[in-house]
Amino acid sequence: MAIAKKKLVAADLAHSMVSGDNEFFEALERLIGECGITIDRPKGTAHPQFPDLIYPMDYGYINNTQSQDGGGIDVFVGDAGRAEVVAVICSVDLAKRDARLKVLYKCSEENI
Repeated sequence: MAIAKKKLVAADLAHSMVSGDNEFFEALERLIGECGITIDRPKGTAHPQFPDLIYPMDYGYINNTQSQDGGGIDVFVGDAGRAEVVAVICSVDLAKRDARLKVLYKCSEENI
């Protein structure tokens, strides 16, 4: 049952990206609402491999999703009161030669 639901959401997201309107962000917000978020690196903690890098906001993943690296879809969670997706960014790691999408959720201008 959960697998079929996940495929339906992925199809909705793909359609929304093509349509070019706010449906994409609304679909991401529904996905977060349905699946929830796990914060595994709270604001103020150090990156596990790079201790000088401190997370400026909560960082985790959207539960029951899958990204290119096999983990959940990455998400930064800010401190704005509005529960909305404000952006999706692509980060490129030249050393690993990969790229990953990251969702910015509840982020204010100060967070970004």
